Amino acid sequence: MSSEDRVISMGDGLAAIPERLLLAHARGEVLFICGAGISIPAGLQSFRRLVLEVYQAVDPVVYAEISQIPEAACNNWHVSGKNLNNQQKAEVKRFVLSDFDVVLGMLERRIDGQSDKNSKVRNTVKSLIKNGRPGLPKEPQPAPIHRAIVRLSDRGGASAIITTNFDLLLEEASKKIGSSLETYSLNSLPRPTRRQDFGGVFHIHGALDADTRRISDLILTDQDFGDAYLRQRIVPDFIYDLARLYHLVLVGYSANDPPMRYLLNAVASDENRFSDIKKRYVFTSSSSPDPVALVDWRARGILPIEYDSNNHHDALRATLARWAQLSVHNGRRDLVEAELSIGSQILGAD
Repeated sequence: MSSEDRVISMGDGLAAIPERLLLAHARGEVLFICGAGISIPAGLQSFRRLVLEVYQAVDPVVYAEISQIPEAACNNWHVSGKNLNNQQKAEVKRFVLSDFDVVLGMLERRIDGQSDKNSKVRNTVKSLIKNGRPGLPKEPQPAPIHRAIVRLSDRGGASAIITTNFDLLLEEASKKIGSSLETYSLNSLPRPTRRQDFGGVFHIHGALDADTRRISDLILTDQDFGDAYLRQRIVPDFIYDLARLYHLVLVGYSANDPPMRYLLNAVASDENRFSDIKKRYVFTSSSSPDPVALVDWRARGILPIEYDSNNHHDALRATLARWAQLSVHNGRRDLVEAELSIGSQILGAD
């Protein structure tokens, strides 16, 4: 069996990592792309939950309808809509389809008239992210998974993380462990390179400004995605370059998240034309084996790494933390030496 096929277990109950990914990480050729799932343990919302809370704040009538829709609803879910106008009904239909970027675009155009950085919808989004989910402590703080990803992102003298999240929790996590990563967003994104000066947290969909008095530029709606991905091409060009330089590992995403639709399918098609595009991976959760979900990821050109989603996805955090501990770049030397010693004893016994 070649290193392309072997997987290495990170420990009991933890995910098994492809050996070729571990080797690429040791060479400093891995970058993590982080989605909303990593910030949920810190008290922030999934994209779906965020949309629900926006409606709760700006259109309680529609919220009363969509809050009753189960997360696993299919596209024939029936909503009475007796208190809704046609525009509101269209938004509900898109919500059922999980087209959340489209839903927010339709809502913004209905409430604010047009897309605007200072619209009521966007200001509501910013407030919800800054304050976290209702009922939880304000000013969300980094979760253990943020710190694990920051440690694991060190590729030997430089650390770089890509995220589609608007929050600054990765930056806060880096401060807590003494690395203090800089923030880069949209037009400030640097040209990808393997040089040591390529480092920081790269918010490819925008970031909340630490100064709340300033307006944040966010990729939030369908029109925003169209502008950034198709017209200005800020994000695609950045990711295409990364895909040729690094193995990309997705954490905190589901298969139907907007970035999957807008970007990585195109990268997969380029793989058939360009031999230098690296392999791409995703940590995917399940409480029981789901072969259909695995096929779905592979069809997008992304190799799934499965972990058990029970106990609030603790296996994912523990896997990333364990991997960071064993990293050749900044791992614990005593732990690595102990693991090598155990491995040598087992080989000797054989």
